[in-house]
Amino acid sequence: MSEEARVGIVVITRDRRKELLRTLDRLEELPGPPPTVVVDNASTDGTSDAVGERHPWVRLIRAGANLGSVGRNVGVEALDTPYVAFCDDDTWWEPGSLERAAELLEAHPGLGSVTARLLVEPGGHEDPLTPELRYSPVPGPDWLPGPALLGVLAGVTVFRVRAFQEVGGFSPRLWLGGEEELLALDLAAAGWWMCWDEQTVAHHAASPVRDPSRRRRLGIRNTLWTAWLRRPADGAWRHTRSILRSVPRDRSSAMAVAEALAGLPWVLRERRPVPPEVERGLRALEGPRRESKARRYVG
Repeated sequence: MSEEARVGIVVITRDRRKELLRTLDRLEELPGPPPTVVVDNASTDGTSDAVGERHPWVRLIRAGANLGSVGRNVGVEALDTPYVAFCDDDTWWEPGSLERAAELLEAHPGLGSVTARLLVEPGGHEDPLTPELRYSPVPGPDWLPGPALLGVLAGVTVFRVRAFQEVGGFSPRLWLGGEEELLALDLAAAGWWMCWDEQTVAHHAASPVRDPSRRRRLGIRNTLWTAWLRRPADGAWRHTRSILRSVPRDRSSAMAVAEALAGLPWVLRERRPVPPEVERGLRALEGPRRESKARRYVG
């Protein structure tokens, strides 16, 4: 493992031993390989033991409970690299991509993160969200090396550790499901820029081990919370109305809204609207997101 690694990798996982081992096989093939931390969110399928046996080069952290996305915060604390690349247990980085992201971050001190072009396996076709990132309408400075973003894909993004920690990392309130939206707005509010890069590439082979209804419920709830926490009143109302018009009329959606409303007391206490320039960027995204076929709440 390289002693001068600029990018470390953090992977969070729970009960996806097969997928995680495949991902670690791919990461081990990267130059170095990069220092890698796996945070096992209390798996019950023998994941930790399997990692220890097959990938002893990995630093393994056995969480005593399912920390959700906060497991990434724990993993970052275990690294001493200036940049961190997150992986899900069913995503991995293409050779050369981490070096590319590190070069961009080193060349641009105001850049907080670089999100990769995501290829879906098998087949290697671009993720359906790609056009929204490639043609992002968010205004950005001339020095930015790619389209400016106000949202990231957590499992395929390289962050400047200083920026990530400055805003507190992922929120324990949101736990998991659309958790990167709040992080991105906090980075933008703190003055950090985020961009997408064509030449930084990651792969995703979606795990069949998932609960789509629960994922959708958490995603809707967290999207509403993020709007209420960070959008000014008019923007929060506009986004709430848009979300409620787009979700299926079923039990999962009703539960999501109920959970969001139950959180209103703490949301109002912790509410901190973004600066006007960030809100203008969010307004620019409203049309593309409303028409997006990649942002449907299904499952």
